[in-house]
Amino acid sequence: AHLCALERAPQIGFGRFIVSATTPFKREDCDELIGHAPAVVSRDFPDYADAYAQMGWKMFPTIGRVYVNDRARRELGWSPRYDFAHVIESLKAGESPLSPLARAVGSKGYHRR
Repeated sequence: AHLCALERAPQIGFGRFIVSATTPFKREDCDELIGHAPAVVSRDFPDYADAYAQMGWKMFPTIGRVYVNDRARRELGWSPRYDFAHVIESLKAGESPLSPLARAVGSKGYHRR
């Protein structure tokens, strides 16, 4: 995304963009995500729970914030390589869902384990 921004800067100037994985959620999912996140996720990823179980993970019961990267994708011509579908497919294949950058950076200790 940063390289795309450098290339596009002469045409678009300054801008603020959300640079994150593309959300699998739609606007109409937002109310339900507040109290029923696992149900929302399983509509598009019915096998996510099995993939999570392999890792000993559980889906959060609520998702209170969704980041939308539409503007970055549209104006910068950027497309993320890693998203929730990638995570699930990697877990099902027995592979790490982390990007090379995430593996290099590692955990920063922002969240309790």
